[in-house]
Amino acid sequence: MILQALYRLAQSDNLVDDPDFEVRPVAWLVHVGRDGEFRGLVGTHSTPEAESGKKKLRPVPKGFRLPLRLPSRSGSKPKPEFLADNAQFVFGLGTQDKIVDSAKAKARAVAFRERLAVCAEGTRDEGLLAVLKFLDDLHAGRISITLPPETLSNDVFAFVYEPDHDRLVSDRPAVEGFWRAERAASNEGIGTGIRCLVSGESGAMADKHPKVMKLAGGNTAGAALISFNKGAFESYGWPANENACISRNAAEACGAALNRLLNPAPADPVQPGLTLPRRSYRLSGDTVVCYWAATRTAEDFLDAFEAILEARPEQVGEMYRSVWRGRRAEEVDDPSAFYALTISGAQGRAVVRDWFESTVSAVAGKVAQHFADLDIVRNTSKPKQGEMAPNFPLTLLLGSLAPGGDKEQIPPPLAAQILQSALSGMPYRVVILQRAIERYRAEIGRTEYSDSLRRDARAALIKAFLNRWKRFHRDTTSYEEIKPEMDPNNESPGYLLGQLMAVLERIQQAALKDVNASVVDRYFSGASAAPCTVFVRLLKNSQHHARKAMDDPATAGLVHGLERLKDELTDGFDPKDNGFPARLNIEQQGLFVLGYHQMRKWIWMNREEREQWEAHYSNAPRAYLWNRKASE
Repeated sequence: MILQALYRLAQSDNLVDDPDFEVRPVAWLVHVGRDGEFRGLVGTHSTPEAESGKKKLRPVPKGFRLPLRLPSRSGSKPKPEFLADNAQFVFGLGTQDKIVDSAKAKARAVAFRERLAVCAEGTRDEGLLAVLKFLDDLHAGRISITLPPETLSNDVFAFVYEPDHDRLVSDRPAVEGFWRAERAASNEGIGTGIRCLVSGESGAMADKHPKVMKLAGGNTAGAALISFNKGAFESYGWPANENACISRNAAEACGAALNRLLNPAPADPVQPGLTLPRRSYRLSGDTVVCYWAATRTAEDFLDAFEAILEARPEQVGEMYRSVWRGRRAEEVDDPSAFYALTISGAQGRAVVRDWFESTVSAVAGKVAQHFADLDIVRNTSKPKQGEMAPNFPLTLLLGSLAPGGDKEQIPPPLAAQILQSALSGMPYRVVILQRAIERYRAEIGRTEYSDSLRRDARAALIKAFLNRWKRFHRDTTSYEEIKPEMDPNNESPGYLLGQLMAVLERIQQAALKDVNASVVDRYFSGASAAPCTVFVRLLKNSQHHARKAMDDPATAGLVHGLERLKDELTDGFDPKDNGFPARLNIEQQGLFVLGYHQMRKWIWMNREEREQWEAHYSNAPRAYLWNRKASE
C-alpha cells in the first residue's frame, strides 16, 4: 500500500511525466564556447524569503531538468552521472568541505569524460564536442579551474554551450535522443515479463531502486527504500530485488515521490523555477513524517497540517483554530484518502516507523480529539513577548520525553507512536505513560522556562493517556476521567496524594521561603511510587513548617487554609485500611503527577480565578472553598 500510494502521488504531481529526466538543483553552470574555451562558472543560488520572525534562510540552487540520476552509486569505483555531477567527477577537484584523494578524483573525472565521449562519438553534437574539448584541455593542464570558496562537495555542475545561451547541453535534441536510447537499452532483459507489485503491469524489473535523499538521520549519499543486498534478506531462492518484483518505472516513480515529500522545497516539474508545497516535517533528530492526500481538494488542509499539529496560530487561518479547542472545523468534510509515512534514516537504510491511512475528514476529527485530550491547566507563566501556544505542539510533547528536551534523544518509536495516536484516536502506548512519569520525576526541580513548558507537556500527555485508556478499557479501569483543571471530587488515591504533595510543598515554602532542596525535590519520586513510607515523615515535618508559618502574619491566613486542605486530603486514607497505600500502580502514579500538577496551579490562583473556579465547583468540600465565609 505504501508504494502504491507513492506511485499515485508521483503521477498526480507530474513527477514521472518524463521517466528519463528529472528536475534537480544545479548549483553551478559551466559555460563553454564553440571551441571548448572556458567562459566561466555561473552560480544559480537565490535566497528564499524567511517567515516573519524566523532566521534568514540559506541560499538554494535553482532546479533544472537533468538526465535521471543513477539509482545508486557506491563502492570504490562509483559510476559518473551523465552530463551533471559534482566537482570530483566533472573537474577531478575536491572542495573545502571535503578533501579528496587526488588519484581517485582524477580517475572519476576520466570516467565522466569517457561517458561523454561515447555520446559525442554517436551524435557528433557540436555542443557536446565543445564540452569534450574543454575537458581534454582541463585534463591536459592547458587550462585550470578554481572553484568558488563556497562550493560544496554535493553541488551539482552542469554544462551550457554558449551559443545556446541558457539551454543545458543535456537538452540539445541529439544528446537527449542518445540518453533516451541508452535508458531504453539498459532496461531490456532484466526480468522481462514479470508482473509489477505496484503498477500491476508486466515488464522489466528494477535492478536497483533509486536512493532516497534528505532523509533525517540518513547517509548524505541517500538510502534505498527497498534493497535486498545480502543473502540473509532473501527468501525462497529469489535473488536480490526479485524478492519484491517492482518494475523500473514504478521504482523510479516511488523514489521520485518520496524524494519530493522529503525535500523541503521540491521543484515543480510543470512550472520551472517554482516549488511544490512542503509535505513533511521533522519529529526528532532522525525521524520525519511525510503526509499527502489522494486529491487536490485537500490542499488547504495539507498546507495547514504541520502548523495545526505545532499549534502555530500565525500560520493557521480561522477555519482550523477550533481544532486546538477540541472541536473539528465544520468546513473540513473531505472524504479524500489521507496518508502519513513516518520514516527514519539508519545505517544507510530507510526505516519505515509507521504507515497511516485514513480520510482527511476523519483525521481532522481525530486531531481535534487529540488536542481535547491534552487540554490541561498550565503552571508555566505567559512569555514576556508574544503569546503562549493555544495548545501543546507535537514537537514539545516529544521533547518532553527526552532528557533536557534534546530532540536528538527522542526514541524514533515514541515519535511514531504519539503521531499515530494523534491521527487515529487510538490509545497511546503504555511506554509513553512510563516515559512521561519518568521524565517528570527526573526534572521536577528544574527552574528554567523551558523546563516548565516540558512539565506542562508531560502532564498533558499523562492526562491524554489516562483518559484515552479509560475510554477504551472502561471495564478494567477504576479511576475517574481527568478534567483539565483540579477536580475536588476526584477520589482516586494517586490523585489525592499528588494534591497532598503540592499542599505540603506550599506550606514549606510559606515557612522557609526559598530552600536548596524542597520536599518535592527530595521526595517526589518516592512519594509517587511508595507513598506509605514517605508521607508519614512528610506530614510530621509539615507540622513544624505550619507552626513556623503561622507566626508570620503575612502567611498565617494562607497556611490556615492549607492545613484545612491537608486534613481534608488525609481523611481520604482511613488508618483502618492501613492508611496510605504501600505502592501505586502505573496508572495511579500518573494520577499522582496530575493531582500535584493541578493542585499546584490551584494553590497559586489569583482572586478572580478562584472565584470562577468556586462558582463552577460550588459542591466542592468546604476546605476547597477559600472565598466562602465560615458561616455559609
